Amino acid sequence: MLLYGKNSVLERLKAAPRSVRQLYLREDFSEPLALALAKKAGLAAKRVPAHKFAKFRPGENLQGIVAEVDEFVYADLEDVLEKGKAITPLFLDRVFDPQNLGAIMRVAACFGAFSLVIPEHKACQVTETVLKVACGAENYVPVVSTANLTNALLKAKERGFWAAGTVVDAGQNIAKTELPFPLALVLGSEGEGVRYGVDKHLDLRLTIPTPGAGLSLNVAMAAAVCCYEVVRQR
Repeated sequence: MLLYGKNSVLERLKAAPRSVRQLYLREDFSEPLALALAKKAGLAAKRVPAHKFAKFRPGENLQGIVAEVDEFVYADLEDVLEKGKAITPLFLDRVFDPQNLGAIMRVAACFGAFSLVIPEHKACQVTETVLKVACGAENYVPVVSTANLTNALLKAKERGFWAAGTVVDAGQNIAKTELPFPLALVLGSEGEGVRYGVDKHLDLRLTIPTPGAGLSLNVAMAAAVCCYEVVRQR
């Protein structure tokens, strides 16, 4: 996989330098921290002329630095669930947009002690675009890819997790609800929300109050609000 953008590459060099196979720098790139981290990791960066460097990802702002890294390694669901109260898994039901998935990953990393559980099919997986948006968050957030999201949620409930899901209307106000822990939080797709097959297993349904214009938050914004509230109560 190609990792591009200064923040994404710097975080990888800090957190998981062994996953970096090769580092490429545009001929005029001069970021002391990146060079120091590469040297510490024993990586000999290759300088590339600007016209050739742009061909790594045409049309993208590469910020002068690209890393060839190992394929993304998904976490094991059992390992995540074993952490119990120490970590809150976010079950993402059919999030298709890589921008949203990357943003949610970044939110989860910023607030800390979260993991992601995503469907293996009919949903976005962790791609190069997701990693660019995540800005290094993949180094701090375990991501599980599961063949059946409903079964994964049921496994969490068998382990003692409470299942809470976000709904646009008719849910309990998340800011006024005492959240039970350990908690598994379900966030629905950008357009359709949480599917019935998942929704019927929820222990409580939560709504984010939006008293302003009659618009809705996208799934990444909703994730940020929910993660803040989980951390505040946890």
